Amino acid sequence: MKSATLRFYEELNDFLPPAKRKVPFQYRFYGSPSVKDVIESCGAPHTEVDLIIVNGNSVGFDYRIKEGDYISVYPEFESIDITPVQKLRPSPLRNPRFILDVHLGRLARYLRICGFDSLYRNDFSDEEIIDISVNEKRCILTRDVGILKNNKVVRGYWIRNQSPVKQLREVVGRFDLAGAVQPFSLCIECNVKLNKTEKEKVENLLPPKVKKINTEFYRCPNCKKVYWKGTHYKKMIELIRTIQHEGR
Repeated sequence: MKSATLRFYEELNDFLPPAKRKVPFQYRFYGSPSVKDVIESCGAPHTEVDLIIVNGNSVGFDYRIKEGDYISVYPEFESIDITPVQKLRPSPLRNPRFILDVHLGRLARYLRICGFDSLYRNDFSDEEIIDISVNEKRCILTRDVGILKNNKVVRGYWIRNQSPVKQLREVVGRFDLAGAVQPFSLCIECNVKLNKTEKEKVENLLPPKVKKINTEFYRCPNCKKVYWKGTHYKKMIELIRTIQHEGR
């Protein structure tokens, strides 16, 4: 049996047992497995890996590990362009578009409120999510690590938190999105761009108090839902500003 040394960095340690977190550890193997298979056998999905250094050199997922290799595994760098050294993807994620699994419906709504294109249906199968992700170049957000280990998946991220607000903070921080927030530009139901509309055109759809106080309205061209800057809007703006401040 052969042996190599592995070291995982930063949030990739979330996938490891406590004894192997943030320290080098021995990995024993037969033959010459690919470094991708080795990483995923340790628990980390390949979609969360952006850089692999073996004996001081950057390698791709197809690299076959050898006796005595020292392997350093790093997470995705969304706020730093490492294109000159990474061998795993053509470029970091610069135009965020997501697709979310069945467990993340409220997060999808929060992301849409922030203006981020986020597909979600509670009846999407894993295969549908993967195919849409590949065909539309969307990043998968999921609470299921298993889906991220599918060989067809190029981009994906495992959501650590369970609270939707914390999940939003996590995604904005993870993908360096604080400066890209466009509050209330998308319909939270349909994920399509809202159109500004005149009050007269939607007046019959408004509650009396809203009709009296508000002057600015937006409407979804798909579901026809009307939006205005009410109490909910103000609370979400405060949350978004807090998240943006945390991301500076």
